Amino acid sequence: MRALEERIRREGLILSDTVLKVDSFLNHQVDTALALEIGQEFKRIFAGKPITKVLTIEASGIQFAMATGIALDVPFIYAKKKKAVTLAEQVYTAPVHSFTRQETYQVSISQKYLGPDDNVLIVDDFLATGAALVGLVNIVRESGATLSGVGCVIEKGFQEGRGLLEEMGVEVHSLARITKMSPGEIHFAEADSPAAIKEKV
Repeated sequence: MRALEERIRREGLILSDTVLKVDSFLNHQVDTALALEIGQEFKRIFAGKPITKVLTIEASGIQFAMATGIALDVPFIYAKKKKAVTLAEQVYTAPVHSFTRQETYQVSISQKYLGPDDNVLIVDDFLATGAALVGLVNIVRESGATLSGVGCVIEKGFQEGRGLLEEMGVEVHSLARITKMSPGEIHFAEADSPAAIKEKV
């Protein structure tokens, strides 16, 4: 997604060879027009799949899951990192380790909102280590729902997340795939394919 790559080049802050900040337009302050465009792009990529629910994890994936739900005209669900006192019903849970916050969360989703009749698309802002997405995939499988795939806004392709998901048999599509980066320099893959090794500097 060229518009997204250009925003990352212009406004993304590369703090190290693994840390990219995009909080001016994606995950602190949100460019709503861009978020809606991202939702339309996920709709295009997963066209033809009978998706009934979009799933994400709080908090940074919520705006993109909502935009995708709007584009597909289906509800979106977000896994909660802390069980609320109002969530008294049965839940699906999975442990998820956050490398950014150095915490492990027990994320949960009410069983009322996810079940064998659902066809689920998982959407998240970043794919890096893959921990959160693996947790969501496990919840979808526990629920008996069908998983259509995973859509990520930005992928750090030099980390292990995609490999973990593909080993689980999950279809993964990312809108911007970074192959390497360092302060002042960023490289994107030409296309969203494991075979896409040509880079854009």
